[in-house]
Amino acid sequence: MSHDGNEPKDATVSPYDEAMEALSSLITKRSRADKSNMGDRFDLLFDYVKMLELEEPIKQMKIIHVAGTKGKGSSCTFTESILRNCGFHTGLFTSPHLIDVRERFRLDGVDVCEEKFLAYFWWCWDRLKERISEEVPMPTYFRFLALLAFKIFAAEQVDVAILEVGLGGKFDATNVVENPIVCGIASLGYDHMEILGNTLGQIAGEKAGIFKRDVPAFTVPQPEEAMSVLKEKASLLGVHLQIAAPLDPILLSGMQLGLEGEHQLVNAGLAIALCSTWLQRTGHVGINYLNQTTSLPEEFIKGLATASLQGRAQIVPDQFIESENLEDLVFYLDGAHSPESMEVCAKWFCLASKEDANSQSKTENNDSTASPESRLLNNYGTSRRNYTQILLFNCMAVRDPQLLLPRLMDACSRNGVHFKRALFVPNTSVYNKVGTVASPRTNAQVDLSWQLTLQKLWESLTLEEKGRDAKTADLTYEAGSDTIEKGGNNCENSTVFPSLPIAINWIRESVRKNQSVRFQVLVTGSLHLVGDVLRLIKK
Repeated sequence: MSHDGNEPKDATVSPYDEAMEALSSLITKRSRADKSNMGDRFDLLFDYVKMLELEEPIKQMKIIHVAGTKGKGSSCTFTESILRNCGFHTGLFTSPHLIDVRERFRLDGVDVCEEKFLAYFWWCWDRLKERISEEVPMPTYFRFLALLAFKIFAAEQVDVAILEVGLGGKFDATNVVENPIVCGIASLGYDHMEILGNTLGQIAGEKAGIFKRDVPAFTVPQPEEAMSVLKEKASLLGVHLQIAAPLDPILLSGMQLGLEGEHQLVNAGLAIALCSTWLQRTGHVGINYLNQTTSLPEEFIKGLATASLQGRAQIVPDQFIESENLEDLVFYLDGAHSPESMEVCAKWFCLASKEDANSQSKTENNDSTASPESRLLNNYGTSRRNYTQILLFNCMAVRDPQLLLPRLMDACSRNGVHFKRALFVPNTSVYNKVGTVASPRTNAQVDLSWQLTLQKLWESLTLEEKGRDAKTADLTYEAGSDTIEKGGNNCENSTVFPSLPIAINWIRESVRKNQSVRFQVLVTGSLHLVGDVLRLIKK
């Protein structure tokens, strides 16, 4: 597709949809687990940078580059928010997007507007199309997006560009950066092993690929196997690698982090180290905030407290349900998809769901219309409503559910939470098309074999858990089984639905049929799933 005006355009297709069609054409059909992905002619990126005349602009950018298995997006978000609150013009590139591809490019904390996105998109697209050849074809999807980020940040003359690595580090498209101000490695764990390696040492080696000679770097406390590799790689390049301690909450002066979960203290600690070093190395400040043990600058505190990131420890009441109270159906969304992050997600959900239930109980107790008997019950911690927890799950087939679902169930069980039912669905999003709204396929076209595999594992785990703990039988409610349409599969503790909208409708119907029950739905396993759910429950 060209944008030079030589081809007729469908008048019914919006300019934005036209750009999404073009972008979709760059998505490779090859499996991400294909071993030939390694490197994948990384040198081509430098050709693309030349074609787009971005060599000098990238050299001039004051970049913070962050890799990691989990927490790198949160660390980047905290970093951007801190420096924006310090008065700097910020650019933030993250992945993946949940609903709209423009989420990946943020200027001063806001998604790039459609007008600017389209202008920069076609500028890059047309120049690449004019210059490509058989030897240098069009860049693949993520590479194009990374190049677009560099173009946007250069044209908008940002003071600082914060780049989140897409996958790995060494061969990631963001690694065309040769002189960042500071680098960061967030928590490492087992993910993308089909590409990065099967050991923490191998994974750490790939992530350390973003280290640059004599450029300071920070990491967080890591498993010894990973830390030793990071130190070795840093030593070879003369990199001063330091460990950023988790943030002590007392330094927030009574404020709360903008991103929920105890694990965010680790990510906030890394962000503080990155920002402090960036400020020092760019000549903006002479104080080393890393050594402050009693307080943080007001700008740092405000940045940490106001940071926001969709799909990570996010709580959203269903805004479309016909109910007297929005709290009757609340979704807890977290895109955890590695074993370690699954356990962190479970702990967050248990704490958050209990806090919400207790908070609602207090609200009901203060209700002047409530009977004295109801208020007396609430004084003893018993709400007029029961709470039940539902799991809504999917993960990509390259992940091992044997490493994910047991960690999730065990962590929840240890914290006293037992899911009444697990729902398994295919993602609405399709991986070969980009757009603000993905059209769900018809039931006949949906292959549910993966979801049935997940269900079989869940049923097995649930039987084991029930053998240890009978509390799962405490609460019963009428489930709308008639809404499970052709193609689904209903078991004792779980259901496979042929589409996400059908699953959401089933949950809403269950809420309507059970007025005395409040539903708390954990959505996890895939950021794609989280994005699809957000489309259906947010106005």
